Amino acid sequence: MSTKQLAGEDEQIVRRYEYEDSWVLAAELGFADEDIDVDVVGETAIVVADTPEGVSEAEFELPGSDASVETKNGVLTITVEK
Repeated sequence: MSTKQLAGEDEQIVRRYEYEDSWVLAAELGFADEDIDVDVVGETAIVVADTPEGVSEAEFELPGSDASVETKNGVLTITVEK
């Protein structure tokens, strides 16, 4: 397994884990699960969050298109099969 940590302009931390059969992207968004909507289009994940300041949108480029998405306790997890 290898790990890579990235920080965006807003210092939001995204971690990428690489396993033999998959990649996992994990980001702590800090919002309630029902306020987060994620769509995967091709190799791009589009994350929309309804925040107290308004609607916030972010895009993540994925290492493949076979992705599953889960949000739990404000943490977004995207798993992409190799």
